[in-house]
Amino acid sequence: MTDAITIFDTTLRDGEQSPGCSMNTQEKLQVAEALVELGVDVIEAGFPIASPGDFEAVQRIAQRFGDRTTICGLARCRTEDIDRAWEALKDAANVRIHIFLATSAIHREFKLKMGKEEIVRRAIEGVKRGKEYCDDIEFSPEDAARTELDFLCEVVEKAIDAGATTVNIPDTVGYATPAQYRKVFEHLRANVPNIGKAVLSTHCHNDLGLAVANSLAAVEGGARQIECTINGLGERAGNAALEEIVMALRTRADYYGVETKINTPRLYPTSHLVSGITGMKVQRNKAIVGQNAFAHEAGIHQHGMLQERTTYEIMRPEDVGYVGNNLVLGKHSGRHAFRDRIKQLNLSIDEDTFARVFDDFISLADKKKEVYDSDIVALVENRIGETSDRWQIVGFHTSAGTGLVPTATVQLKDDKGEVHCDAATGDGPIDAVFNTLERIIGIEARLDDFQVRSVSRGKDALGEVTVAISALGRTYHGKGVSTDIIEAGCRAYLKALNAAEADRQANRPAQPAVVPQGV
Repeated sequence: MTDAITIFDTTLRDGEQSPGCSMNTQEKLQVAEALVELGVDVIEAGFPIASPGDFEAVQRIAQRFGDRTTICGLARCRTEDIDRAWEALKDAANVRIHIFLATSAIHREFKLKMGKEEIVRRAIEGVKRGKEYCDDIEFSPEDAARTELDFLCEVVEKAIDAGATTVNIPDTVGYATPAQYRKVFEHLRANVPNIGKAVLSTHCHNDLGLAVANSLAAVEGGARQIECTINGLGERAGNAALEEIVMALRTRADYYGVETKINTPRLYPTSHLVSGITGMKVQRNKAIVGQNAFAHEAGIHQHGMLQERTTYEIMRPEDVGYVGNNLVLGKHSGRHAFRDRIKQLNLSIDEDTFARVFDDFISLADKKKEVYDSDIVALVENRIGETSDRWQIVGFHTSAGTGLVPTATVQLKDDKGEVHCDAATGDGPIDAVFNTLERIIGIEARLDDFQVRSVSRGKDALGEVTVAISALGRTYHGKGVSTDIIEAGCRAYLKALNAAEADRQANRPAQPAVVPQGV
């Protein structure tokens, strides 16, 4: 067996199925680029037949990144699904079609209403259909963890005979336990005659909080591909978290004896990018990428750390690209020093974005005494993708107080350079700003979520606002940063409205077609 683990990222497919985490095509391209830089081996870009938006995203990701990594499209074991997946992937050099069909008794009886013979026949036909298009075919017996072992062996053997080069054994509903799940892989390796012709893969859900543990147990049982998502995004309780799996394999290489190609200093920046785009905040005590992951509060811990870091740290913060509250720059720092710090923080931006971020940095340094690494990261994240937005803030003014009607006046510049100005009232200054933005852009929205956090420390800290809105039948997210929370809220709400405006301009349907999202 090889000691190399293939990392199969499904953030853009299974991760996007998290309620409220849908991404538009431009956002998916941003995440895909980050995944390529992270070094993932396979990117499952979407479910092409699910909707026109999914098809477009898979197609554009394949066209842009298919020469740098393998791009995968999901398909049910149906001819129309497989054909549609190939249509989206065909322009790329490195592609995979991922075909799935449920095999457990409960799925056979209540969902598919098929017997075992019909399941086997369809699996063979589906894999053969995919094989007509490309050599790299993955087959998943959905709900494999609850499938009878003798039948699972039969399906796996037939799928490999039909041409499957990867066979995934998904714990679709997060029901497995580590010891039991490992035995499934060991059983397949011992009882499927042609098992050596395919790579065994694991895909775990986190319903019992065991997704990462089960994935690692599968590696012990012989799996050499792990399917996972950034921050553990996914349906219900989520999927196995990529960052946790990768660092577990790296930190405990003495035990697992395997390795990945992941560029681990990109883990923290990628986590923050996905969090910002989806609006799903990372909990403070989240392993590897949480705000407290490398914090030491207890005195005895701090004493040990001062003597020798390894007394209480099994990983170095820099190994995962962790950004803390390091004080690095001031208002007298020049462009060269700022550019160097951007590189040290593993942030990749073009020249136009760099110029905007540097201007933001100078403005921020004039407002607060201390600028931290976390401030710089927030400024960069705030500007990524902004050049494609139709509306930009020129200025705003609010008035509020006891006995006064909160009022906001906002000036926006459109993509033609014309300045638009309007005013509105609200329950408070932020509500008034939001109402004014809606009046100018002409989109009515409902605020579903509003969160504020301090990016760094101090009364003059940079504040970050994230919002989720419902408009045009969809959910949109936005994030804004400023030392002024009202301005940060204004930028966040405008970001979300700009995303809605892009859909309106493109005449995208209000809701994508609903297709069962398996595996």
